[in-house]
Amino acid sequence: MSISLSPDQERLVQTKLQSGRYRSVEEVLEVALRLLDEYDRADAEWTEDVRGKIDAAIEASTHTPPIDGETFVNQILERFQQRGSERA
Repeated sequence: MSISLSPDQERLVQTKLQSGRYRSVEEVLEVALRLLDEYDRADAEWTEDVRGKIDAAIEASTHTPPIDGETFVNQILERFQQRGSERA
């Protein structure tokens, strides 16, 4: 496989090599690809977690009577004020 790097990407790789922490371009790219894979997995886990929370909220909402927006906002503000006074 052959890849082309932009001048900025080449400078970044060269900077990493000059730091002495990496022995070769291949090592720099290996670390970068491993981190990209970890990022993708963490992103997928976060997305799944958020979807689960949304599903749970939707399910809970089917058992909770609706309230108007003003009441909802006031309840949230009360919670913040209570937590603020607990920390003080």
